[in-house]
Amino acid sequence: MIVVGAGPAGLASAGEAHRNGLRAQVLDAAEAVGASWRGHYDRLRLHTTRGLSALPGVPIPERLGRWVARDDFIAYLEHYARKIGVPIRLGVRVERIEAAASGWRLITSAGELEAGQVVIATGHNHTPRLPDWPGKAAFTGELIHSSAYRNPAPFSGRDVLVVGAGNSGAEIAADLVEGGAHRVWISIRTPPNIVKRDGPGGIAPQQLGILMRPLPLKIVDPLSLLVQKLVIGDLFRYGIAAPAAGVATRVLDGHIPLIDVGFLAQLKAGRIEVVPGITGFEGSTVICGERRLKANAVIAATGYSQGLEPMVGHLGVLDANGRPSYHAPQSSPQAPGLFFVGYSNPISGNLREIAHDARALGRVLAMGAARTQDSVRVS
Repeated sequence: MIVVGAGPAGLASAGEAHRNGLRAQVLDAAEAVGASWRGHYDRLRLHTTRGLSALPGVPIPERLGRWVARDDFIAYLEHYARKIGVPIRLGVRVERIEAAASGWRLITSAGELEAGQVVIATGHNHTPRLPDWPGKAAFTGELIHSSAYRNPAPFSGRDVLVVGAGNSGAEIAADLVEGGAHRVWISIRTPPNIVKRDGPGGIAPQQLGILMRPLPLKIVDPLSLLVQKLVIGDLFRYGIAAPAAGVATRVLDGHIPLIDVGFLAQLKAGRIEVVPGITGFEGSTVICGERRLKANAVIAATGYSQGLEPMVGHLGVLDANGRPSYHAPQSSPQAPGLFFVGYSNPISGNLREIAHDARALGRVLAMGAARTQDSVRVS
């Protein structure tokens, strides 16, 4: 079995395959495991609790606290990679996967490889997505995607517009204020669902998500909107309208709630100003509806695509948005033996989902191997 990707999903899948007696190897284009995590901004901590974020078989050390810091999680991934004992080939890019007599042929930067089963685990946040705003190319200020943001030091004393009120956008906006930016705006097109990281009684949003996940949408949505109204309150005076859709509906569209880790305090203190969605650029001016901003820099927290089309788009395994149509332990009837892990982001937490799917996939693969061995013995 070949696993493509040496992040949490790839390592967990390889580790569980190995634990169930299968031979596996991991390929990754980067030069280190957990490459996407190394590219996140400096202040990042997991928004899911330590106890519900561990990969199979290796707990995250208690000393790292409830909300694990980025660098500590990277160190955990490095430890996990050593612990599972699976060969990991770094610096090998998988360019295309094709059907073969043995199962699957992988066209890579190091030549062709074949395997009976392939797990794709290149990450939910793989390819930065930057909208094609009118006038963008002629903007005279600095324009970067949030994936290129590390810390507020380069923006000290500057006027900065953050685009997008997801978790990255909101946290970067707060980081800029705390780091000495002169003025910070945040452009919001769709009002987000907002929850406190430390909820009433210390309950984390993830824990509530686990409880609510089995419930029907018609219950979860009104309940989530009621909780927001009681805990977060009315933010209209600060420029944020009430969300039109509840948490469950937004998650189905690929949008998890904004987990507040300092954004609301800066917003209510007047240090972050909300403006409408960007409609274009004119030289040094950013146009946000009827507002015209002289921003020195624009940081676009506008999300990612999975970037899977070049590798598997021709196999009929992706939906209209470029996301996998099936998630492990299931595989598409059109592509048996080709699995995807790590591409769902439910309210119960992406890392928890990865661990669950990797365990299930390991069991399914082991059962398949056992059936094959029985067939060989009978024949």
